[in-house]
Amino acid sequence: MSGCCDDGCTLDTTGSRQRGTLRAVLGINALMFVLIAAAAVYAGSTALLSDSLDNLGDALTYGLSLYVVSGSVRAKARVALFKGVLILLAACVVAAQIVARLFEPATVPLFEVMGVFSLLGLAANGLCLFLLWRHRHEDINMNSVWECSRNDIASNLSVFVAAGAVWLTGSGWPDIVVASALALLLMRSAYRVIARAKSELRHAPTG
Repeated sequence: MSGCCDDGCTLDTTGSRQRGTLRAVLGINALMFVLIAAAAVYAGSTALLSDSLDNLGDALTYGLSLYVVSGSVRAKARVALFKGVLILLAACVVAAQIVARLFEPATVPLFEVMGVFSLLGLAANGLCLFLLWRHRHEDINMNSVWECSRNDIASNLSVFVAAGAVWLTGSGWPDIVVASALALLLMRSAYRVIARAKSELRHAPTG
């Protein structure tokens, strides 16, 4: 006789699959944060810095998601709400860096470093998105981490475009413009995650 009912076995299997995926993407993002943050400082790129902060936020997000995999709907909604706040905080950090750069727009970042590390980040985040794809509709917890991963792809592509524009123009303005667009993308994502989490909290059972 089976050791659990069908629904219980299904939930255990789903939770196990989710944990395995989250551990993998957590490791990838933690490594990419270290690499890209170092590259951003070396290259003097605000856009690349925003990309690295995105990886840091994702690593924290995946860690929280891993913690709440087997939690209740309400617990997952609370964690998703916290994730939304983290995304918003990352957007504010990038915005502050943009304001600082506006006082010295003549600074030209190293486009070669920007290009190489944006492509490296694209490969890593493409792998994360592939791993998370099958989980994106399972619950709010996995949907929110998939949302983060999807943002990363847009971020990497934007930094690569900025690198090309810096090379073509010999100016630091493309870096600032792309960083501004990434900050807006982060704010939009934060709004969506927070709004859905609040909706889940309103309708989740309190027991």
